[in-house]
Amino acid sequence: MGLAARLMRALNEPEFALEDEDRHPDLSPVSDEELGSLLVAAYRVGASAPHAMTRIRFAVEDAASRRRPRYTPDACRAMFEALVHKCQEHGWADLTLGLGALERCTGPLPDVSEPSRTLVEFWLEKDTVRQPYALLAVAGLAGDGTLRAAVERLSRDVGSIVADEIAVIAGLSPAEQKLLSGIDREHRFVSPLAPAWRRSADHPAYVAFARRALEAAADRTDAIRAGEIPYRADKAFTDREITSLGQALRVALLRDEPWLPELFDRLLPGIALAPTPAKTLPSQALLYEVVRAAQDYPTPELVTAIRTVRRTVRHAGVPKQLDKMLKKVDAALAERADVALRLPRLGFDTAPVSGSAAVGVLRRPAGDYQAVVAVTDTATLTWQKDGRPLRGVPAPVRRDHTALVKELRELVKRVNAQLVTLTRALEGGCTVDAVHPYGWWRTELAGHPLARTLVRRLIWEIEVAPGEWRAVLPEADQHLPDAPDDASVRLWHPLRSEPAAVRAWRDLLTERRIRQPFKQAFREIYLLTPAEEQTRVYSNRFAAHLVHYRRMFALLRARGWTSDRLGPWDGGDGDEAERTFAAGEWRVRFFHTWADWAGDDELASTDQVRFDRRVEGAWRETPLADVPPLVFSEAMRDVDLFVGVSSIASDPDWTDGGPERTYWERTSFAELTESAEARREALARILPRLKLADRCTLDGRFLIVRGDLCTYKIHLGSANILMEPDDAYLCIVPARRPGDGKVFLPFEDDRLSLILSKAFLLAADTEIADESILIQIKRGA
Repeated sequence: MGLAARLMRALNEPEFALEDEDRHPDLSPVSDEELGSLLVAAYRVGASAPHAMTRIRFAVEDAASRRRPRYTPDACRAMFEALVHKCQEHGWADLTLGLGALERCTGPLPDVSEPSRTLVEFWLEKDTVRQPYALLAVAGLAGDGTLRAAVERLSRDVGSIVADEIAVIAGLSPAEQKLLSGIDREHRFVSPLAPAWRRSADHPAYVAFARRALEAAADRTDAIRAGEIPYRADKAFTDREITSLGQALRVALLRDEPWLPELFDRLLPGIALAPTPAKTLPSQALLYEVVRAAQDYPTPELVTAIRTVRRTVRHAGVPKQLDKMLKKVDAALAERADVALRLPRLGFDTAPVSGSAAVGVLRRPAGDYQAVVAVTDTATLTWQKDGRPLRGVPAPVRRDHTALVKELRELVKRVNAQLVTLTRALEGGCTVDAVHPYGWWRTELAGHPLARTLVRRLIWEIEVAPGEWRAVLPEADQHLPDAPDDASVRLWHPLRSEPAAVRAWRDLLTERRIRQPFKQAFREIYLLTPAEEQTRVYSNRFAAHLVHYRRMFALLRARGWTSDRLGPWDGGDGDEAERTFAAGEWRVRFFHTWADWAGDDELASTDQVRFDRRVEGAWRETPLADVPPLVFSEAMRDVDLFVGVSSIASDPDWTDGGPERTYWERTSFAELTESAEARREALARILPRLKLADRCTLDGRFLIVRGDLCTYKIHLGSANILMEPDDAYLCIVPARRPGDGKVFLPFEDDRLSLILSKAFLLAADTEIADESILIQIKRGA
């Protein structure tokens, strides 16, 4: 008896005893057709089934999620009968399983009209239909009469937008209905995988509905503001309409429809601001659904519209929630390189300011005065009279041009928000290896009055001949190389360069005092280690660390990772934080578990990192050696950040005992990670330019600082301090010294700033006034 036959008996006969090797089966030898038949049997296994049967069911379902089962005609019919059984026994069944079986049927399609009719009649008796698209497709299999009954029921009391949607779906062929059923959502908090949206975005009838629906929604909010429809807080749209509008918006965003920006300017204020002074919203639920759609398929225009609304909404709790959601939107926009770099000019010109390189400038008259908005590192608003700069807003301007002052201040906020979005998008290109036409890049990025401040401080590679890439830093090289407009240009990455070239770029940035918008030349790179080649599908590089959990959880969210909150409750003991890279083709999972309380703080323990590749719409775990080097390096860089910033080893004030103290002592002064090595390289270039250079040396893992009272060793990873000669620990709680910000750093790094702050303090240790520090130094000396 083969493996498939043994497993089939185990799923159908509770008394059947499996051999030991079958209790945790490897289903790779099972054919796709056999897997389809097994999945039908597994679907009939109930929650009260014996443990052995349930274990096989889970193994089959797991294999089916990673493969595409195929179904014989008999298995297709059996799947529909299993759905009927599930509805009758448990009150619900996943109709898309039946439609999927028909789609992948290996023979003539069987007659499933009778079970289909039973399924539709069952659902039409319910108050809520959880899969309306799939139900319409199943109703079509049961015959015209059943389809008409389903349309009538689904269109009842749902509003004109949903009724239009139901009519569109009902008019499609069964194959087209099956394609659209992929975006069926039981609730709006879960979004289907990208392939389902792409199929829907290619369907003309649904695309046309999407525009009608969104314009109808904007018309309704216009009518509420005009008083034509009575205002009721959060009642502008029904729950079902919000779900349908969210689906319509995702399709339009995926297609990047040109009519969307104008619609955002109408719809978002309409759902976020009451027509009265009330602090409520016409539809808080739809506002959040729009942001969730932006998390799936963001555009710069939608991100800007959300940020604009965030500043004007009156409800106290909404801005805070939007801020949380926008972090994921920014990360998603960075992955969508085809639209992420689109930036409006907003009336700005390119002009020199005070002898500096050309920047983006906008000038507006205000009586005898002139407003100047200049974009250098960020956008700033200043005022002039007769060409002379003024310190603040002139009194006549405040009095006579109130609207202009408000408009320009809002413009500054909007430009700065766009610069943040652009920075995230550019950095996100590190994993997708985004390539742009040289002519477009020259005018729309390097020459753009707003974007140029960021773009010119980054290193780019231009393909001057086939396969020949030339690296250039526009801020330092005023003459860009000659290349045709259709030549390729991409962001430079140290992973693709020789070590000598990387060192040269780092030297140039330091010498020219060019601060990059994100860490590029000094960017850490992570290569596969021999240990990871041995473990094959997982990395333990950042495992077994103890971290401040709340701090790490905040970092996960800030970097666009998805993770459930952990804690001492059922199901809260462990999670896999995850993030997609390379335009959604790769997923990295970072395992961690809740550990314990430490006073009022929570601790977590870190574990493995694994990678998955999207194959035929499903995630499939992939050996580390098969992960693209850029994806691997950027993902591990994130995990290094999480551990490095939140580890208790970086807490100078840690005093708890037990295993945590043992970990702290072992890790606080351990070998340097890649991020700490990059810090060391930056210090090697910065130190000779500082007034304390003669008191500092770099020695392995430490910055050695010679004070008058003692000599100190600052660890380049944790920033913790040991005192010579016996390595006594010196506790200094982080506090920035006045003037520390004047030290040039080629990139933003809080730990590097902290190390330099401590170095300045300890180099002048005779001037320290803090008694708690002095007592420790004198005791160590």
